[in-house]
Amino acid sequence: MTPEIEISQEALDSLPNCLLVDMRDAESIAYGTLPGAVALPQERLEAEVPALCAGKPVVLYCARGQFSLAAAEDLRRLGVEAYSLEGGYAGWLLHRMQREQETSLQQQIEEGIRKTWHKRLFSKFAKAIRTYDLVKPGDRIAVCISGGKDSMLMAKLFQELYRHHKFPFELKFLVMDPGYNETNRKVIEHNVRLLGIPITIFETDIFDIVYKEEKNPCYLCARMRRGYLYSKARELGCNKIALGHHYDDVIETILMGMLYGAQVQTMMPKLHSTNFPGMELIRPMYLIREADIKAWRDRNDLHFIQCACHFTDTCTTCDPNGRTVSKRMEIKQLIARLKEVNPSVEANIFRSMENVNLNTVISYKQGDQVHSFLDRYDEIQAKE
Repeated sequence: MTPEIEISQEALDSLPNCLLVDMRDAESIAYGTLPGAVALPQERLEAEVPALCAGKPVVLYCARGQFSLAAAEDLRRLGVEAYSLEGGYAGWLLHRMQREQETSLQQQIEEGIRKTWHKRLFSKFAKAIRTYDLVKPGDRIAVCISGGKDSMLMAKLFQELYRHHKFPFELKFLVMDPGYNETNRKVIEHNVRLLGIPITIFETDIFDIVYKEEKNPCYLCARMRRGYLYSKARELGCNKIALGHHYDDVIETILMGMLYGAQVQTMMPKLHSTNFPGMELIRPMYLIREADIKAWRDRNDLHFIQCACHFTDTCTTCDPNGRTVSKRMEIKQLIARLKEVNPSVEANIFRSMENVNLNTVISYKQGDQVHSFLDRYDEIQAKE
């Protein structure tokens, strides 16, 4: 028996133009059958199926997928493209129950975004889009999903925004597989089904390439990911890609730049692409707190992947209790300690990028040019 004769419950969903044949006895069929199925006992299959299917694929099922497997082989010998439904009618019932649970959870999550989480999540999402002019009429946005909590929530918030949009725009939900292991790939695919997110998935070999890099593999990985996302988004006709960076990412980036990079900079809410003319990067989660994202995740009992590259499959770089702590984790812990003394420290860090006084800055860059306070020192009478 060849494995390709069996068709999974999921594959059946994507094969609508087929002839479904229920091989069970009349008593079993009386308790229920698959929608649209034709009842034919095994002894009549070879005589009647070739004419009934009219060249269409045929999917046979019995109670548990055992007798239908042998029957599908017999029909294939007659030239019929026949399959056996894996698990049979019992498997279909279990699959349907799971789908109903997923649909119920999806509705619960979407209702929660409209009610319970509206102020903490959706309102801040919409505010960032208004404040920074992130979405415009006619945009086609590639919502980039990494598989983590942030990007998954961003996808749901975009779906909610689309339901209430005041002008036309389009969404494409884009998942890049840079070389995930089998488990992480399955977790992502399960979660998008659970949340009702229709994804386009494409594969790259980024993890294999950067794993050989000894210096700054994470930087190279981030750059390559972004390049592939821009390229695929443009292929899909998009003019923007959306990433799931949030408020805490912004303030951590500010401090990381100062303490480790000796520069004052921030993570911008939107950027024009240098290498892909006409493309923009937007960050609509810009005003949403990570604690609220975690609370949303935990309240709905959702489980997402975190770091999933070859490095973090085998090391502790993302474990705050491990020996090796990432620079971002160090900054996160520093901010937590500062907050114990000053509860406003996070808001102050964020607002500092909106209150830069160039008259009190020794030098600053604008494009490729460096400007010094000496350039205008005699023109400006600083008040002591």
